[in-house]
Amino acid sequence: MKTATDPRHLRRREAVKILFAETYTDQPNPPELVQKIINQKDRLNKLISNAAPQWPIDKLNKIDLVILWLAIYELEEGDTPPKVIIDEAVELAKEFGSESSSSFINGVLGTIYKEEPDKDKNE
Repeated sequence: MKTATDPRHLRRREAVKILFAETYTDQPNPPELVQKIINQKDRLNKLISNAAPQWPIDKLNKIDLVILWLAIYELEEGDTPPKVIIDEAVELAKEFGSESSSSFINGVLGTIYKEEPDKDKNE
């Protein structure tokens, strides 16, 4: 995160807010990014479960879960360097999550990143 006013950061913050609300009730007209993440929710949950088997999905803090959904989606679909995505997710966790959220998210994303094929490891 370069600055709090960076348009990419603001887009991610908004996506996290909408995804969080979506965990409680369907949101009308979500942005395309949010819709794509929602459509892949089950697959993303499986990746999270594999990376953090001691934390069942239904027991995770919902804000941590949606930050992970966004970050994993971006790791797989985006052209942003993985370290930037992980750093941004940690910053979002510090802003929205609990005291331990940033460490948890960093650990899960680090595990998922290490297990990905070597497509972007040099970034």
